[in-house]
Amino acid sequence: MAEVKNADNGGDAVKKKSFLKNILLPKWFILTVLILGVSGYATCWSMGSWKDFTAKRGGQTPGTQAALETDVTHDTFSAVMDATHGIQTTHQPAAQKQDFHVIAQPAPEAQKDTAPLTTLSNKTVNEKKATSHVVATPADGHGTTAHAAPVRTGPRGVAFVEACIKPLDYELNHRFLGWRPNDIIRIADNIKNLQLGILEVTRRTAVALAENLSRTGSNDAYVPSLEYAMNSFMIKPSEYMFPSAEGKYQEGLDEWQNYQHMLERGEERFYRRVDNLVPLLKAYESILGSCDENLVKDLGNISTFKADDVFYYTKGVATAMGTILEALALDFDDTIGSVQGMDVLHHTIEALHHASHMDPWMVIEGNPDGIFANHRANTAASISHARFYLDLLSRSLTGNL
Repeated sequence: MAEVKNADNGGDAVKKKSFLKNILLPKWFILTVLILGVSGYATCWSMGSWKDFTAKRGGQTPGTQAALETDVTHDTFSAVMDATHGIQTTHQPAAQKQDFHVIAQPAPEAQKDTAPLTTLSNKTVNEKKATSHVVATPADGHGTTAHAAPVRTGPRGVAFVEACIKPLDYELNHRFLGWRPNDIIRIADNIKNLQLGILEVTRRTAVALAENLSRTGSNDAYVPSLEYAMNSFMIKPSEYMFPSAEGKYQEGLDEWQNYQHMLERGEERFYRRVDNLVPLLKAYESILGSCDENLVKDLGNISTFKADDVFYYTKGVATAMGTILEALALDFDDTIGSVQGMDVLHHTIEALHHASHMDPWMVIEGNPDGIFANHRANTAASISHARFYLDLLSRSLTGNL
């Protein structure tokens, strides 16, 4: 009986082994196939990525490679046509191939029937080569990428007024929670101080626009819209009702827009003489001087809570002033260009952009020779730079060098 029982147990073991073998073999086969498939896909993907990467490093993309192949086809076709018809085409020098408007010279009278085809082929090749090899060139002096200069599309003064409206309009109508200085419950004061800096630049600009830029002299009448806007911006920023600061500031912006529309219709004038521009530059220089003094006063000896107030107020000043000066470069290009001052103005704008783009996680009031940053001092460098060039531009315009 024992032998029979052992034989039965041996048979059960054999059956279990064959059963497990029948189950596990297909699973290992399927797993192997999956691994090989995933590996093949990863290999193909890696080869494609490496090919794209090497093409980009060589200055080519799949699109430019196709364009270059098309160029070769066109060049070959042109050469064959020239050899067939005996035409001597006029090709551009290599330095002129990026000019989209330069075409081949016309063929003689006896060859008019084939000249258009050759001219079209050469022009197409030159245009494609130009678009395939245009790269950004660094701007002189600062190592940044050169961008196309903005183009003035409306009458003089429209771009300037639009730039004056933009900073405060964003704070009133597009900033989360809107205008902060008159909030009853104040969660944080950084945005509040930034908005106060923008408001200060807006006020000084409103005075210059009403008293100088829209009048031929002291005997000329004020423009009613600009006078009302100037008075609207002077309301205390913490007023929250009867009237509210937001309401009065929005009225001032609406009056500026009304003046902008009158400029577009030719109903009002915008004067760009030196004596109209210099008061605005002097007002901006005064604001920057005040900011500079607050930024360097008692370095490392005031609290962080006081330091971030000065930091964000200055950032608001730089944000609004940089925006307005960019438009000023458009509308006063003839006035400033007469004293070769456009480079000086661009230095001012770039310094203001450096100050406005500083965005630390937390403003630290470190010692000037310590291991921690002093963000007031870092901002003061850009503000001093902008103030210097703005003063240089003012003295250049007045001849007081």
